[in-house]
Amino acid sequence: MGSFVLERTIAAPVERVFALSLDVGVHVESMSAHAERIVGGVGEGSMAEGDTVTWSARHFGMRFRMTSIVFDVDRPRAFSDRQLRGPFAAFRHRHTFAPVPEGTLMRDEIDFRSPLGPVGRLVDALVMRRHLVRLIQQRNDTLAARAERT
Repeated sequence: MGSFVLERTIAAPVERVFALSLDVGVHVESMSAHAERIVGGVGEGSMAEGDTVTWSARHFGMRFRMTSIVFDVDRPRAFSDRQLRGPFAAFRHRHTFAPVPEGTLMRDEIDFRSPLGPVGRLVDALVMRRHLVRLIQQRNDTLAARAERT
């Protein structure tokens, strides 16, 4: 299984960063380069424990759909989401938030596995990890900009 961790300090209070992380509109804004849109589930506002959303986005020139569920919400410290249906054999994203003197330390822990066994492992190593890191960084850039200007 592929995995990576990203950390970012955002000059905003933990509560604000946490809330923006669960806002589906902020997510759609952050993925505009991939024509991402919501096609099912929570269509606007903030997600909560047990909520699902289905995203449709274009990656590698193809349109993909992924349905995710939010779970283990511990406001404002952490929450997780995972794929219920979609392109991955497995996908889990743990979000944690901690107060620091500069604002909030936001940490993303991603575990993923592409389908197709050995071929999927090769795709993960050569392409997918780098692609997912860029996506999460784009999301975090948008989230930080929103949090720091509010």
